Amino acid sequence: MIFFKQFSYRSLLVIAACMGFSGAGHAQKYSVSEGVITFFSAATLEDIKADNRKVASVLNTATGEIAFSIPINQFQFEKKLMQEHFNEKYLESEKYPKSTFAGIVEGFTMSKSGAQQATAKGKLTIHGVTRDVEIPGTIEVQSGVLKLQSKFIVKLEDYNVKIPKLMWQNIAEQVEVTVDLIYKPQ
Repeated sequence: MIFFKQFSYRSLLVIAACMGFSGAGHAQKYSVSEGVITFFSAATLEDIKADNRKVASVLNTATGEIAFSIPINQFQFEKKLMQEHFNEKYLESEKYPKSTFAGIVEGFTMSKSGAQQATAKGKLTIHGVTRDVEIPGTIEVQSGVLKLQSKFIVKLEDYNVKIPKLMWQNIAEQVEVTVDLIYKPQ
């Protein structure tokens, strides 16, 4: 699960500055032009799914550096009550307004067109907890545009997300996160 407060152009600039992007070439820096991050939780009583289209991300293809920021309160649920519980009781979006990832993408080169298997290694922060992770995925180079896709599992206990005993049949202990983003040159 990658989550954030509100996306703004300023947030994207802060991410880029923190990553120390150099001026090695204009087309080496890419930012998300559109995309969605989804999480899915299969539980005994009810499946839970939410989408977030407010992801901010930058990728430097020269160095492999990548960063994400996702506003937690921008996940959209089918049921309003689920969204309320998610923000207030589980992810505590007022206290932990965003989820972030910063790391390096390995196994990818701009000189090849088509889909390439890649791995992002770095630090994922959710609910105020930061952990080292390796996330598999693909990056497709197509006419100067990059399409990044990934699917991975996040264990809620790894990020101190508590599930009340009364809710154990409603919420799974782990969620599947799907990332589907399109990057364009900055």
